[in-house]
Amino acid sequence: MTETLIRLAGVTKTFGRGNATFTALRGVDLEIAAGDFVAIVGPSGSGKSTLMNILGCLDVPSTGSFLFQDIAVERLTNDQRAALRRTHLGFVFQGFNLLGRTSAIENVELPLIYRSMGSRQRRATALRALEKVGLTDWADHTPAELSGGQQQRVAIARAIVTRPRLLLADEPTGNLDSRRAVEVMKLLTKLNQVNGITILLVTHEADMAAFARKIVHVRDGLIERVEDIGDAAV
Repeated sequence: MTETLIRLAGVTKTFGRGNATFTALRGVDLEIAAGDFVAIVGPSGSGKSTLMNILGCLDVPSTGSFLFQDIAVERLTNDQRAALRRTHLGFVFQGFNLLGRTSAIENVELPLIYRSMGSRQRRATALRALEKVGLTDWADHTPAELSGGQQQRVAIARAIVTRPRLLLADEPTGNLDSRRAVEVMKLLTKLNQVNGITILLVTHEADMAAFARKIVHVRDGLIERVEDIGDAAV
C-alpha cells in the first residue's frame, strides 16, 4: 500500500484585511503519495504559487488542515516548520541561487554545514550528490564557469544532498533554453524513478508538466482537475 506523504483538506489562504482581503486558495483537497511526481499548473493568479508555499512549509493555511507524514503542519511553530524543511524538504527555484565565488561542491555542501556535519563526511556526501546529477568533473568550478543547465544541476544537487523526502521545484526550467530544460526535466524524472524522491513541480509550461506522473490543474484558488498521465520516459 502506497504511503500518503501529503494530505490537504479544505485548505484556504487569505491575505489582507477588510476591503483589501484577497482569497488565494478557496478550499483545496489534495493527496500526494510518497514517490510520486506531481506537476501543479495554472494561469497567473490561479493560486499555484500560494499552494506551493504551503506545501513547502513556507506558509500555513488560513483554514483547513495540512498533514505531512501525519504531522499537522498548521499547528507547528515557525521554528518547528523550519526544522521540518531542513530535515525533509529540498527546494529548486527558477533562479539558481548559487554563491558566485564558491565552487560547485562548496555550494552543494552548504545545507550540510547547517547540520554540523564534519568536513570529510560533508565533502564525500556532496560529491555523491554531484555524481547523481552528472557533475563530478565540475566539482571545483564556480558558477561563472558553468552553463545555465549545469548551474541548475548544481542547485538540484544542493537540494538533494540532505536526502529529502520531498523535492519542490518552482519553475526550474524558466531560465533555460529548450534543450537544457529537457535535460533538467529528465534528471528530475531519473531522481524520482531511480532514487524514489517525491517531486512537486510548479510550471506554466505544458511540455515540462508532461514529465510528471500526475498534473494538478489549479484555477481561481481551486483544483480544477487532476490528470494522471503515468510514468514519463527518462
